[in-house]
Amino acid sequence: VLSPADKTNVKAAWAKVGNHAADFGAEALERMFMSFPSTKTYFSHFDLGHNSTQVKGHGKKVADALTKAVGHLDTLPDALSDLSDLHAHKLRVDPVNFKLLSHCLLVTLAAHLPGDFTPSVHASLDKFLASVSTVLTSKYR
Repeated sequence: VLSPADKTNVKAAWAKVGNHAADFGAEALERMFMSFPSTKTYFSHFDLGHNSTQVKGHGKKVADALTKAVGHLDTLPDALSDLSDLHAHKLRVDPVNFKLLSHCLLVTLAAHLPGDFTPSVHASLDKFLASVSTVLTSKYR
C-alpha cells in the first residue's frame, strides 16, 4: 500500500519524467530485452533493434499506462482493469515479466534523473511499480 509520502514521491517523480515518458518506456523495454532475452518471445513480430519504431510505440503504451496509473493511485484496479484483462487473457504474458520491466524502468529513471532519484523516491517508485504489477497480474488467478 502506498503511503501518502509514497504518493507524493511518485507524482513528483513522474512529473519530472514529463515529455520523456515514451522515450523512457522504450529505453526500459530495450534494457529488458537485452538483460532478459526470454522476454522477447512476446514480441517476436517486432523489430527489436535499437530505436525500433515498434519498441518506441510500445514504450509509449507503457508510459501512457503508467501515467494513467499515477493519476489513479487510489483506484489502480479500476484504472488498469482493461489492461489487466488484455495481458492475462489475450496476450497471456508471464507475470514475472512485469517485475523485470519494472526493474528496467527503475534503472532507466535512475540513469536519467540521478539528482531526483533519492533512496526514498526509489523506494516509492518501486512500491508503485509493484502495485501496478500486482494489478496487472490480478486476473491471472
